[in-house]
Amino acid sequence: MTAEPGAEALRGPAVDTAAPGAAGEPGGRWVGALSLANLGVWVGWFGPLQLLLARQAEHFTPEHKASTLALVTGLGAAVSMVANPVFGALSDRTTARVGRRIPWVVAGGVGGVAGLLVLAWAPDVAVMAAGWCLVQLALNASFAALTAAVPDQVPHRRRGLVGGWLGVSQVAGILVGTALATAAGGIAAGYGACAAFSLLAVVPYVLMRRDAPLRAGSQPPFHWREFVRGFWIDPRRFPDFGWAWLTRFLMNLSYSISTMYLLYYLTDAVHYAGDADTGVLILTALDAVTLLGTVVISGIWSDRTGRRKVFVVWSGLVISAATLLLAVWQTWTGAVVASLVLGVGYGVYTSVDFALLTDVLPSAADRGRDLGVINVANALPQVLAPAVAAPVVSHLGGYGVLYALAGAIGVAGSVLVGRIRSVR
Repeated sequence: MTAEPGAEALRGPAVDTAAPGAAGEPGGRWVGALSLANLGVWVGWFGPLQLLLARQAEHFTPEHKASTLALVTGLGAAVSMVANPVFGALSDRTTARVGRRIPWVVAGGVGGVAGLLVLAWAPDVAVMAAGWCLVQLALNASFAALTAAVPDQVPHRRRGLVGGWLGVSQVAGILVGTALATAAGGIAAGYGACAAFSLLAVVPYVLMRRDAPLRAGSQPPFHWREFVRGFWIDPRRFPDFGWAWLTRFLMNLSYSISTMYLLYYLTDAVHYAGDADTGVLILTALDAVTLLGTVVISGIWSDRTGRRKVFVVWSGLVISAATLLLAVWQTWTGAVVASLVLGVGYGVYTSVDFALLTDVLPSAADRGRDLGVINVANALPQVLAPAVAAPVVSHLGGYGVLYALAGAIGVAGSVLVGRIRSVR
């Protein structure tokens, strides 16, 4: 990796230190506030992604709803792919009195609300796309800062546990976002409800003010060329980081393909007899139930054994099994069973894979930037998933082929985890 002058480039795990001036190991209140703020980000993302964007695309272009949804989500994901590492790198260098991460959490929360309100009053597809791009831009500022706070303040031996609680907040965010979108009684009201929740959720974390300030002058002078070059992390020099990025990309591509068209899957393939919005909410809730049963336990178990890879491999295979169930069992019962299985696999994967990633960061001085590069593996699949899914659904075999493809991609991601050498 081409590090900025003065950055500490290490082969293998980053130095296990907190941010300068951090007040000891964080306790349960801090983990709870961090998880709540993270939940707010996921509500802002998945209330729209699970229901509202699909309904809005159907409202504006009923004959081309899948293509419109693909365009809007693809543009937003492209913005996310750039925004996350950039905001992570900027937070690494921020010297505000309240800390280097909190200013970006606040700015991202306010900007996310603005974007959701633009979506609520969008008169056409162009404004809808602009609003979603603003949501992605802003909430990625918050997400980058919140994610970087974990290796800043949490030692290696507890990252599986904290990753587990972040996994809880992620799935709870999907569930709460879907519930708010369903219960609000309309597209505009759904966006408004998600906006209010997202903003309020960051307040406890900000008020705790645990984020330690970065000493002025501790970073080298800012130069655009060095700043941009720092985002390239050479996989030949840091192979474990490269393999971790690739496996996360494949698993998220599988998951994005599986979930992005769930509403249309229920209506067009399952022919769900009830309200499809309610059907998506039920499946999301079932997924959450089994996920909550595994996410924290698996994180603690991984911390105690000191092992990460075996959990990630098997959880990835379970996720792939769930997508294959959706491919071959296209009934409401099949969707219910697949959701329960998906929750088990994704609960283990979410907590342990996050801990694994923090163990292979190349530079302790640039955690926000490096985690932002990792988070490109979350955003890029959202760009590619619509490009893959739309032609498959329309011309290459429909939802059975789509979910079989998602399963195959997930298996590939699971197998390649074994190439990571520095983590047990």
